[in-house]
Amino acid sequence: MKIIFATGNENKMREVREILGTSYEEIISMKEAGITSEAEENGSSFAENALIKARDVASRIKGSDAVIVLADDSGLEVDAMNGEPGIRSSRFMGEDTPYTVKNHAIIDRLNASPEKPRTARFRCVIAAVLPDGREYTTDGVIEGTIGFEEKGSRGFGYDPIFIPLGSTRSTAELSAEEKNAVSHRGNALRAMKSLLKKEL
Repeated sequence: MKIIFATGNENKMREVREILGTSYEEIISMKEAGITSEAEENGSSFAENALIKARDVASRIKGSDAVIVLADDSGLEVDAMNGEPGIRSSRFMGEDTPYTVKNHAIIDRLNASPEKPRTARFRCVIAAVLPDGREYTTDGVIEGTIGFEEKGSRGFGYDPIFIPLGSTRSTAELSAEEKNAVSHRGNALRAMKSLLKKEL
């Protein structure tokens, strides 16, 4: 079986390949599959958005009986911000806004209300569309807190401000192996890998 992952994000693809390993014949991005336009993420939950993306790519490769389409939707939920940015994590303050600006905006909001907790979590849902039309979703979460400054250069997105529970380092300070072992995407992908092994 070949997997097409519905993303053009190379950082995300690197993580997906590292976590899924050699279990599949090939793991390629939608861009590598020749699909350049992305579906509009207009769902009301991570699961809905992940399924929207997976279904869109699956509809473009009909006729292939050896391709599984995977997609994810993930984001940062900050408790003191009522769960924001949540499903709007990539669009928070505008899609073209650098994450350094977004990260500092979140830190500033929390610093302005020191009485509120800095607890947060990364959440991820992986959606799969199988060649026969079956659909599945799996979830992954990592709990933690928001730091007082950006730290680390290994991660991407909100990684430099997120400190996993039980750690003193941000997810951007962890090695790829350390991050994949505990990350929301790693947890959701491992659950999907196990589910697909049973279903196939």
